[in-house]
Amino acid sequence: MEGDGMLCAQFHVDTRSDDPGPRCGHTLTCVPADGGGQRLIIFGGATALEGDGPSGSTSGIRLAGATSDVHSFDVRSGVWTKLDPTGEGPSPRAAHSAAAVGNMVVVQGGIGPSGLASEDLHVLDLQGTPRWHRVSVKGPGPGQRYAHVISFVAQRFLVVHGGNDGAKPLGDSWYLDTTSKPYEWFKMNPAGDVPPPRMYAAAAPRADGLLLLCGGRGADSSPLSDAFGLARHRDGRWEWAAAPGEAPTARYQHAVAFVGTRLLVSGGALGGGSMVDDHLSLSVLNTSAGSAAGWSVAEIERAGGSSAAAATASRRCRHATAGVGPLVFVCGGLRGGTLLGDMYVMEESPEAQGLTRAEATAVLAEHVDLAAPAWQRWLRDAGLLEEAAAFSAANPDAVVTHHDGSVKPGFATPTTTNLESLKFVGGSAGSLKFDHGSPGSADGSPENNIGANDEAMTKLSSEEAKAAVALAKAAHVNIDSPPESHGSGKSSVHTPSPQSTARGGARGRGTASTARKPPSSEVRLHHRAVVVAAGSHDGPASGLGSLVRQLSIDQFESESKRIGPDMAAFGTPMVKMGSLDPGSMTPDGRGVLTPDHEKPDTVPRKVLNELLHPRQWEPDPVGASRGFILNVDEIDELCTLAEEKFQAESTVLRLRAPTKIFGDLHGQYGDLMRLFAEYGSPSTAGDIAYIDYLFLGDYVDRGSYSLETMSLLLALKIEHPDNIHLLRGNHEEADINALFGFRTECIERLGEEAGVQAWTRFNNLFQWLPLAAVIEDRVACMHGGIGRSITHISQLEELERPLTIESGGIMLMDVLWSDPTESDRVEGLRPNARGPGLVTFGPDRVRKFCEDNDLQMIIRAHECVMDGFERFAGGLLITVFSATNYCGTANNAGAILVLGRDLKLYPKLIHPLPPSALYGDGGEDEDMEGGSWQLALNKDRPPTPPRGRPGDQKSRIGSGGDIF
Repeated sequence: MEGDGMLCAQFHVDTRSDDPGPRCGHTLTCVPADGGGQRLIIFGGATALEGDGPSGSTSGIRLAGATSDVHSFDVRSGVWTKLDPTGEGPSPRAAHSAAAVGNMVVVQGGIGPSGLASEDLHVLDLQGTPRWHRVSVKGPGPGQRYAHVISFVAQRFLVVHGGNDGAKPLGDSWYLDTTSKPYEWFKMNPAGDVPPPRMYAAAAPRADGLLLLCGGRGADSSPLSDAFGLARHRDGRWEWAAAPGEAPTARYQHAVAFVGTRLLVSGGALGGGSMVDDHLSLSVLNTSAGSAAGWSVAEIERAGGSSAAAATASRRCRHATAGVGPLVFVCGGLRGGTLLGDMYVMEESPEAQGLTRAEATAVLAEHVDLAAPAWQRWLRDAGLLEEAAAFSAANPDAVVTHHDGSVKPGFATPTTTNLESLKFVGGSAGSLKFDHGSPGSADGSPENNIGANDEAMTKLSSEEAKAAVALAKAAHVNIDSPPESHGSGKSSVHTPSPQSTARGGARGRGTASTARKPPSSEVRLHHRAVVVAAGSHDGPASGLGSLVRQLSIDQFESESKRIGPDMAAFGTPMVKMGSLDPGSMTPDGRGVLTPDHEKPDTVPRKVLNELLHPRQWEPDPVGASRGFILNVDEIDELCTLAEEKFQAESTVLRLRAPTKIFGDLHGQYGDLMRLFAEYGSPSTAGDIAYIDYLFLGDYVDRGSYSLETMSLLLALKIEHPDNIHLLRGNHEEADINALFGFRTECIERLGEEAGVQAWTRFNNLFQWLPLAAVIEDRVACMHGGIGRSITHISQLEELERPLTIESGGIMLMDVLWSDPTESDRVEGLRPNARGPGLVTFGPDRVRKFCEDNDLQMIIRAHECVMDGFERFAGGLLITVFSATNYCGTANNAGAILVLGRDLKLYPKLIHPLPPSALYGDGGEDEDMEGGSWQLALNKDRPPTPPRGRPGDQKSRIGSGGDIF
């Protein structure tokens, strides 16, 4: 089938390597490497054979020489290293199963010299010195079994399925919720097309939470040719759905790996002494939407050799595979009576990636060192040496220089996985099926990818969009015209050139808007990010939650570290104030730190005195009266004082680094306090004298503390007008926040009449908020995006405030509501899955916008992303979201981005706390009582599902909660 080709060549290991040697029945998992990039971990397997199976057969062969050794393969350099982990490791075994969870490998089950291995979970923690941990799990579980599958699904659940308990093939499924302690196995009672019992099947999780299972040996010992998808409903139910069509061949003891949305199935046995035919040895299940979905046979090509020779890469069984970007690594296995110790590397064809050969080489360079000796030999054998040399010559800074995760101008790093949506929708009888309709949003949330019916899915993703569309139409804003009619050179919208408009506006720290020399540094994302996990840091044997180390950057610092010497660039003093909260201290007129309760009694000061306590704030106890510290007259005074500050600013702010950038907060005041406590507070005792704070909008709605969040930010703006900057989000609009919580909160906490007055006053102020900021003339920041109509930042500068949807028109809709497309492969303008009339913009538009405005990056908010931040357009655009566990259901991490004076961008994360920490003790009350009205509203009007993760190992991480 055209476009399904795989370029393949044997990988000859570097002479420096400590080769794992021949083996079968082992596992190969992909985890982040310490220095950036990825590494493959081999564990266990059989290193010797006994038996008399005929040539080409696996019958009659008994595995012997089972091992428990561990080897690591650095993908970038192509070098193997034998590891010697400390701790309590698993016994020697083969036919076990393993899953990658962040920088850890979880091993379960298998069979060894003494028979079935124990059912214990063993975790290999690869952060720092490798160490094994045996994890205690409560209650009964899957039990002893081998030839089963285990996968880490939806960045939350360990799922075990099938196998053999020593007596019969199994068809049961179990899951362990890694966000819930004590850890406990639960047996599934799944709905849908439940797979029949099987062993020696293969499974892989897609990056958005869908688990694909295929093949295996059935209860009658026959090979199977079916495939199934497993996903989880929002209400906690699990459901299987059969994939359409039938695989090109039945098989078992095969291996699978995802490359984007394509599941590559290699090798396998047929039984009766037969192997899978060469021409069928590599098959593809395309899970993307559209006509390309379904099964096909991949053509294996090898430059300088026959296809039969190249087929040796997949003509094997009991082997292991792993995917890294466009590459699939095939390692070891069994062919007839011969143990294999070779490794082959296959690259998905440029046609299948939708790229030219030159572009595919650029993608390859993001994962491997093209100059490394082992990769040089592979490139030669694959016929790519000339292309690689040309790329290296044309891009000297793009080759093996991205260990720091930097984004180089002129070379946009493609994302490694470009998911299109594979939705499960209700069938005619309530069963599930694969939907090959138009692409939806690859939201990365398994609960949102599956639904009982189309109506539920529509409600889930479009409640807010419906309100926005209704608002736009009421304001006579034309959002129904084709997206191509805007921003394409044919638009009737006036688009002045950036040179024709002065780059004016307010600057941080009161600097003038005069031209200045461009900074010598380029904007780049630092390869390490600081992360603070929820929960206590118990000893290594206490559980898996204490082992969280990193998220979707190549490597994160441990929880106990900060960014070390680089913190000097931000000037953050580590102030100790005894029992006083540093956030509650500010200077008096003499520059002396004085407790806030001694300050003049103004409304902003009252707010700061009462609310700015990062390490002391707690949610209201259940049943407590939820009044507010300000009355309606004080709220009016606060808004008036803040409004004066906003009126003095430009619609587009001009700021200097260093700057902390916050994404959506949505009334989750507890998260704001945690971010202040962990990463610096906006007071003189904190770091306000040294760094600006930029908030990208969506301060209200959804959470229970919108009044606290908005009032504190306004008070900070009044107190530090040159250092605190607030942009407008799509929820800073009366017709939106009337529906999604803010109006309700005002009435509930202030009373009917006063609540409506306060809500109205806040919304009048929102019309004065700036729409964008440009930091160091290099980084553009906004809430939503550039949409269909925004081609130059000067367009936003020309919009005069106060702004309503009617006066702001299509540009205001775009800057507040538009999103990037679902992946870097989807270019141009597309309809937005949020609802009709809204658009998404592709990486080509991001690149053009940056080029036309002499920018190096766009930072925006607006979408919940599972790691708190997410890269798009090869790193030219970053989404940041600061509220954790959005609406109490998304289970996402929250993040801020810190842009240093050197223009390095440092992500800093917090993991979710239990709902009670955000909503009070009533937050977990299923009856929505005890002050948790906001949870009830979120249930009635669900949020847009979280945006999907990137698909390489940067996304295969433990995030979104107190998980591994």
